[in-house]
Amino acid sequence: MRKKLFSLKNLIRAAWIIFAAVSIAVWVPQIDRLLTKDYDVISEYVSLDDGWDIGINGEIFHGVSLDTFHFPAVSTGDRIVMERMIPEDWELTEAVLRLYVRHSAVHVYIDEALVFEYGYDRVHEHKTVGSGFQFVNFPQEYKGKTLKIHLYLAEDKIYTKLDSVRLYPWENAYRVVLTENRLPLFFGSFLFIFGLAVCTMTIFAVVFSRKYIRILCISVFSLCMGLWTVCYYRVLVVFAIPLYSISLMEHIAFYMAPFPLLIYLREDVVNLGKQIFRVLYRILLISYVVFFGVAMALHSFDIAHLAAMLQYMVVLLVLCLIFSLFVVVMNFRGSKAQNRLYLLGVMMIVLCIGYDLAGYGSDRYFGDSSLLVVKGVSSIGVLGFIFLLFLSFYIEITRKMMQEAERNSLIKSAYTDELTQLHNRRYCMEYMRGIQEEKTDDYTIFCFDLNNLKTVNDTCGHGKGDILIKSAGDVLAETFGDHGVVARMGGDEFIAVIRTSDRDKVRELTEQFQENICKKNRQIEDLNMSIACGFALGNEMEQEIEKVYQKADNRMYDNKKEMKKAAGKVK
Repeated sequence: MRKKLFSLKNLIRAAWIIFAAVSIAVWVPQIDRLLTKDYDVISEYVSLDDGWDIGINGEIFHGVSLDTFHFPAVSTGDRIVMERMIPEDWELTEAVLRLYVRHSAVHVYIDEALVFEYGYDRVHEHKTVGSGFQFVNFPQEYKGKTLKIHLYLAEDKIYTKLDSVRLYPWENAYRVVLTENRLPLFFGSFLFIFGLAVCTMTIFAVVFSRKYIRILCISVFSLCMGLWTVCYYRVLVVFAIPLYSISLMEHIAFYMAPFPLLIYLREDVVNLGKQIFRVLYRILLISYVVFFGVAMALHSFDIAHLAAMLQYMVVLLVLCLIFSLFVVVMNFRGSKAQNRLYLLGVMMIVLCIGYDLAGYGSDRYFGDSSLLVVKGVSSIGVLGFIFLLFLSFYIEITRKMMQEAERNSLIKSAYTDELTQLHNRRYCMEYMRGIQEEKTDDYTIFCFDLNNLKTVNDTCGHGKGDILIKSAGDVLAETFGDHGVVARMGGDEFIAVIRTSDRDKVRELTEQFQENICKKNRQIEDLNMSIACGFALGNEMEQEIEKVYQKADNRMYDNKKEMKKAAGKVK
């Protein structure tokens, strides 16, 4: 029966997963079509990519097309001057010139008149200027005039080609950026919001249990990669955030991302049980922490910006991913489902981040952007990776909860009387030892003996005797359970240890005990339950708890004799 229920649950889960996957496959393209249905209209622009005269550190190139023009990587402090005539045949009423600036200060001139500037004050202060789109107001009276763009480079190796220069209608300029980067916008925003929400919830849970550390690591990694994605693809430009702020958030998020990944990996490294992997893990973790600290210090004092150290961070990130892959493959031999999912996730993120890194390096150092046909691949990989990590964590936590439940069940059976479900003698003795160690006398011990159990077993059978024992246990639990510990010591003997030595309270409980016996006898026909009772207060004498227990037991036997005498029976 249990196997059938288990199979049914698995079938329902599988059906739900298939339904969710089909829903995503159907609706995501539909939503994407809604977002891009008017893209052909809003993406119309006037290209200014041809006919440029370009000067690079005094060397002049005439009649250049930006699509095909390449040059050796330039360095910090170099100057690039771009000049061309503005065509007279464009019909945009409210136009904007869109420039993509890479870590450079920029001046834009129309017939030698300065109409736009950005970043020179920050360059002179040796501060980062960032990369991204700049939008310059471009009215129709600029037709037929000379456009000149001065770029002053603030970082090394940021240009091997120049980006396209275009004129857009003002109302469409930002929409085009968002539409072209809708994939990183969606996945990056989801990762950031998801990571922030989960991080906020689990950061407090970690204080109470270390089992939530891995969830916290996943959420922080998601937060970092989501922030990096929306910054790297410059979709935050619509909020009028300065480029240097966007670039700073981009680099900090990217530099922080390996740390939660390494912390998450620690348990897998330990599970390998191999010293070489532990040593490599420590070296990698220490190297990362030192590098991150040094990089932040250098950036803070404007000695070297985070953008200038990016290539070293990329190398460290690649090493982290490769090490993670090796650790997971080694753990994979255990053939656990969560290890397989983790391995799949690591492989996915390695490939996706590798794709984006290759495209970035190709575009920055070789001027070839053909590898970046699809944008936001890293965010997709991270999203898939995080989903698989959560699935892996769910499987692992379920396994641990089952083990914990089994362990608790064994512990409970070791300390619980099977018939009455009260505590047993072992638990009660340990509880009394705990009171003894507290060196307190604020307690009372009750001893009980169920009368006539042997007679009931002999005349009515052990089934009737079991009912009598269980009924006695119910009465004791109802009377004393909220005030301390109730246990069956064995056979017809019970005990209650309550945490008070107040005589009035003890007298009140004793009276309640007798009333509960009467009530139980009325509830069960022919029960005729009778229980002898004796108690001793912890403050009656300065003695060990064992002697207090013996005193209560002696008083219980005295009470039993009196009850038998009153019933006209002989011992």
